[in-house]
Amino acid sequence: MKKLIAMAAVALALGACTPHEERVGGGAVLGAATGAVIGGLATGRAGGALAGAAIGGVGGAIVGSATSPYRRGGYYYDDGYYGGGCPYGYYRDYYGRLYCR
Repeated sequence: MKKLIAMAAVALALGACTPHEERVGGGAVLGAATGAVIGGLATGRAGGALAGAAIGGVGGAIVGSATSPYRRGGYYYDDGYYGGGCPYGYYRDYYGRLYCR
């Protein structure tokens, strides 16, 4: 069981490429762990822990997705894609897409 958890953690860490995916994956892992503990303590059974992990994982992924950096057209403007911002600012084209100068 410990090997499975370790392999899943490594797969999640390697599989997340963008800040959005990292936030969703981290939220899902944290939510699943918290849900498993609460479900196990509340029911005293493995089934309760599994249900808590499933519910917590989905909830954590939703919260992680909702709190991820602003993304439009594949570019992260917060602190991700351009490495902390553009030194000369941004501009928008005719269609409203944001570009780094």
